[in-house]
Amino acid sequence: MRTRMAYNQTAAQERLAGLKGKPFDLTGLDETSFRERMGKYICSSSYFSLYYWSQRLDEEVLVELQSLADECALVRQFQKMKNGAVMNQIEGAESEKRQVLHTACRDIFVEQPCHQEATDQAVRQLSKLKLFLEEIDGGHLCNARGETFTTLIHVGIGGSDLGPRSICEALKAYARPGRTVHFLSNVDPDDAAAVLHRADLARSLVAVVSKSGTTLETLTNEELVRKAFQAESLDPAKHCISITGEGSPMDAPQRYRRSFYMYDYIGGRYSSTSMVGLVTLGFFLGYEQILEFLEGASTMDYLSEEPDIRANQALLLALLGIWNHCYLGMSTQAVLPYSQALHRFPAHLQQLDMESNGKSVDRQAKRIDYRSGPVLWGECGTNGQHAFFQLLHQGTEIVPCEFIGFKRSQYGRDMEVDGTSSQQKLLANMLAQSVALARGEDSDSPNRAFPGNRPSSILLGQRLTPGSMGALLALYEAKVVFQGFAWNINSFDQEGVQLGKVLADRFLKEMAGDKSGGDPLAGFILETTGTL
Repeated sequence: MRTRMAYNQTAAQERLAGLKGKPFDLTGLDETSFRERMGKYICSSSYFSLYYWSQRLDEEVLVELQSLADECALVRQFQKMKNGAVMNQIEGAESEKRQVLHTACRDIFVEQPCHQEATDQAVRQLSKLKLFLEEIDGGHLCNARGETFTTLIHVGIGGSDLGPRSICEALKAYARPGRTVHFLSNVDPDDAAAVLHRADLARSLVAVVSKSGTTLETLTNEELVRKAFQAESLDPAKHCISITGEGSPMDAPQRYRRSFYMYDYIGGRYSSTSMVGLVTLGFFLGYEQILEFLEGASTMDYLSEEPDIRANQALLLALLGIWNHCYLGMSTQAVLPYSQALHRFPAHLQQLDMESNGKSVDRQAKRIDYRSGPVLWGECGTNGQHAFFQLLHQGTEIVPCEFIGFKRSQYGRDMEVDGTSSQQKLLANMLAQSVALARGEDSDSPNRAFPGNRPSSILLGQRLTPGSMGALLALYEAKVVFQGFAWNINSFDQEGVQLGKVLADRFLKEMAGDKSGGDPLAGFILETTGTL
């Protein structure tokens, strides 16, 4: 069986194309059929239950989606990826030609990891991190005055920021007493000024994250931070640590108090379970909590090897997305967490999904003539209801929604008002939105009519913990990977960001007066806009 086949080359493609003309009508459900459907279309795991009754599909569509997954060998390709096959490449064209082994970072809980060498490297880095955290906790690693470090400033951008930031925000409820984390990513100097204004630099560590050690925005912000330390008569080398590639310009003991390594086989947007995320998370949460986080991710990785789409949440989400996007013609995807702690998670998913699958060339270097990744966006629950849900319910653009909710709050500080708790009100709103989008409502007044047939899924967990956060992260990583395999594109490079970087460098040379490397067009634009 071919293992690099796009979904539109399968036998299931023609059958699904025939079914798309009459997708299941959600508005026609009576109470009995509604209950039957809700009880039937559930996919459960140890961390979440995925309810997908409100998708516009039936048994016939599910059978063909299973056939599509089987013909494209989606699970087999996922297993090959975990075992170390070179997945980050374009055949017949210049490309990175790398393994994709982010799953090896959390494959530490089994006797026989899928890729022993990569997991051994992850274990060595974890051991270094454990010792580092013990030295901080024991007061052996401290500032020049013998004081403990209470703050960590995480300096990185893109995958070196979005994932770790969203996870730290999600798990603030589990933060160690007296520990604070700030994130600095934007090259906007006002961002750096705001972060430095809030931090007590004397008791701050700075984690600088760049695999190559040459990322422009990160190095610029690092210099701003170093100058701020020097202005307070503090030695930056005693406060800075690096997370970088071994042997990079940032692997420099004279400039960094400690260095942790990241590897070429882990892409930035898949790096949160590597040292990219774990150094900051370990400082913030403690070592035992990051082990729980890794275990949740590992559990989901193994669940994602299940061939049956009705028992594999990541694969099912991927195929539901393909059905909505490629067959029903829906261009965007909304992820809507009904948990304030996940308020930065959609921002991470935007990069994870759109940088991975925003491609128009397949793995054989040919232009594709079908849809690849959708536009993904999202915002927190009830806040979104008072912002953009008008369009979701009555707009001309149909947006499939993925709701994420939890039965219990993190802090457990809740009370009843008018007979129900705030957490109950939160869940009631989430469930009601899903039902309203699906079933709609008739009205004699056209502006009060709801057309319905707007698909959604609900991912419901017990509580947002380090373990469930790890599982949620790995779930979406696997979903994105499965979709990339189905579209036969390389989900692991990001060539699309390079052109803008090259042009920005030309503008900078013009600004610096370096005409030897300048660009006449850049000079003209700068003169015209008055920037110079």
